[in-house]
Amino acid sequence: MKHLFCCLVALGAWSGSALADVPTDPLSWLARISNAAHKLNYTGTFTYQSGKNVETSRIAHLVDGSGEYEKLEALDGSPREVVRNNEEVQCFLPDQKLLIIDQSTARRSFPARLPQSPSALAEHYRIRKGEVVRIVGMESQQIILEPKDDMRFGHQFWADVGSGLLLRARLVGEKGENIEQFAFTEVQVGAPFDKDKVKPRFVRSSDWKVVNARGSDVKVEDTGWVFKNSIPGFRQVVSVARQGRKERGEAYHVVFSDGLAAISVFIEPMPAKSNLQSGMSSSGAFNIFRRTVSDHLITVLGEVPQQALVRIADGVEMRKR
Repeated sequence: MKHLFCCLVALGAWSGSALADVPTDPLSWLARISNAAHKLNYTGTFTYQSGKNVETSRIAHLVDGSGEYEKLEALDGSPREVVRNNEEVQCFLPDQKLLIIDQSTARRSFPARLPQSPSALAEHYRIRKGEVVRIVGMESQQIILEPKDDMRFGHQFWADVGSGLLLRARLVGEKGENIEQFAFTEVQVGAPFDKDKVKPRFVRSSDWKVVNARGSDVKVEDTGWVFKNSIPGFRQVVSVARQGRKERGEAYHVVFSDGLAAISVFIEPMPAKSNLQSGMSSSGAFNIFRRTVSDHLITVLGEVPQQALVRIADGVEMRKR
């Protein structure tokens, strides 16, 4: 892949008032990074890298009085486009003539990688400032988060000193290896509000299939399942029921998160014929663990160490009646 270098236009980024607001402690930096991802207008191109896999995407993020609007367009491979209007997410797959409608989940996309209230992260991560380096022409402050246990990975963030926008995010493994990285190769902060930038490029015609993937909120205690094992810092943030294929029946999706890492648990009836094997596997940056319980398939996955998935999966049991 050819080396990309960028030119930045940052409106007002180097004003005296902006620099005066630069925080000195790392927790305040995290709050600033989180706020910038949701409150600023920006457009740009970024790469995602995990192992030998490299993908390039274009993003446009706009904010006005009615909320957040975002469009994410894949620039490699088959055309794909994700359009978000506040909490509603539409995924356009034109080659398949398919539109999937869903809602925002606990998994955080780039550059909105941080929770809106990141102060609780200090309970489970050692947080410190790193170096100030230059990324896409911008002076960027590095913030390092090192896990205090073996149930989560580390993180490194680089944010624009002027605006606080996250420019690079890296997930770091137990041995210090890079698991995945997001990085802007070109970005414009403070772009004028133009609603056309976040409108879908693809027009859905009558021959497209529309899939509503939004689930129905359900209390865990009403699902018939219990989660006996927990991980410090991880709390339940999603619990929904989704109607699967007719032959599969209803499935449950539960998400636990510490604000950065997320663990998804899928519980669904075992198909009559299945080649899925129990045990551990991986797909890119995700570890995946499967086991069967009472004729149901339990799938637990996340960008966390394998032992975290095993702990959650081993505690999933059908509620006794």
